[in-house]
Parts: sequence; C-alpha cells; structure tokens
Amino acid sequence: MARERSPDRDKAFEIYQQHQGNITNREIAKLLDIPEKTISVWKLRDKWKDGIDCSTSKTDCSTTKRRQGGQPNNKNAVGHGAPAKNKNAETHGFFSKYLPEETLAIMEEIQQKHPLDILWENITIQYTAIVRAQRIMYVTGKDEMIKELKNAEYLSLPDPDNPGEVKLVPVKEAYNFQFAWDRQATFLQAQSRAMATLQSMIRQYDELLKSGMATEEQKLRVEKLKVEIDKAKGFGGEEGKDDGFIEALKAGAKNVWADEHEHT
Repeated sequence: MARERSPDRDKAFEIYQQHQGNITNREIAKLLDIPEKTISVWKLRDKWKDGIDCSTSKTDCSTTKRRQGGQPNNKNAVGHGAPAKNKNAETHGFFSKYLPEETLAIMEEIQQKHPLDILWENITIQYTAIVRAQRIMYVTGKDEMIKELKNAEYLSLPDPDNPGEVKLVPVKEAYNFQFAWDRQATFLQAQSRAMATLQSMIRQYDELLKSGMATEEQKLRVEKLKVEIDKAKGFGGEEGKDDGFIEALKAGAKNVWADEHEHT
C-alpha cells in the first residue's frame, strides 16, 4: 500500500514559491519542523525550481514544452505513450526510484555547487590525506621492523592452573615482516602518486580560473595556497618535514622526500 502524501510537502513548496526560490532548505525545514534532508528530497522529486520558472514565465515554459515534442501533427507516439507513473520528466527520475533519500539529498546539494568549488574540495581532501599520511607512515629509523602474525594453528590442552578448563597452545605460527627500507619505498611510491594527482588537480583549477568562470573568492584560494607553500619552504624543524611535499607541488614527484630518505 502506497504511503500517504505528507501535507507538509505542499506547504514546503508554497513557502518556496512565496519566497520566489530565495530561501534555503534549512530555513524551510525550521519553519515546518521537519528534517532538512526531507526538504531536499521533495525539492528534487517535485522539481520546485521548474515550478518557480513556469509561474514567473508561462510563455517560456509552454514554448519549451513544444520544442521538446516532435514535428507538428506527428503521430509517431500514438499508442506508444509512457507507462503509468513514468518519471522521464524528472531530472533524476531513474535515480529517485532506486536510490535512498539521503543519497538523493546529497545529489540535490551537489547540483547547487559550482564546478570550481567541487574541484577545490577535492584538492583539500587530497592535501589533507597526504599530510595525515606522514604520521601514519612515518619510519623512525633504518633498523625499524614490524612483525605481524599472519596465521597460526593451536592445540587445545588441559589447563593445569584451572582444572576443568582448556588452554590454546600455538603449535604453528607464520609471520609477516616489514623492514624499514621496504616500508619507506612503499610509502614513497604511494605518496608520489598522491602528489601527482594533487598537482594535476591544482593545474586543472588554475586552468578553470583562466576560463573566466571563477569568482574572486575562488581565485584567492589557490593564491593563498601558493603563498603558504612558499612560506613553508623557509621553515626548519618540524615544519621542514613538508619540504618534499612543497617541491612536489611545483616540480613533480620525482624527488619526493629525497633529503629525508638520504638521512634515514
């Protein structure tokens, strides 16, 4: 049995219409005391934006509908109409049928983002992952070794200290060993690939800035990053550990952490 349509769904659209679309999903959600994600899903499925456009410009909407059809007097579609409850007209009609509401809400938010903002967020995530990896993958010295149990076989024997109970005694064990040079080499390879990806994204961001589609704020972001990189080059001590990363941004990943590797 189909779930009854919520009366708040129509109320939410009325509020959106009253504000000519100049109101956020969060504000509507607060007015109706319902989750913001629910508003996002309704907005996507009911195509609120198209409803606003049609109410403000009926001529354009009717013209658009005629252009989407076939030639005048064309009868190719006679007897071949869309099935009941067809959602071909929805932007995400196919997805709305199969994807969960939370995913649809995310898609709605992504649609409202500028391509440059999406790319910048990816740059930030990649940069963060690279910096965070320094602590996780740090090798203390050339003699460092990690011993990890791979598999083992045990034998059950009576426990002399606890009558009536048994204890497991290992009879066969296999270990994996990771030496410092192996870990460092693996780390450098992975880091080089990550930095090459970051460098490519920054280059792409620069190209989009030159295309004239960027705002002043979007232009300042990458300039700020470049200034921070230049400043970091002059620091010593702990900050100096990022020198390899800084050089990789400008000259590629060939000499990533070369100095640190030589002194290890």
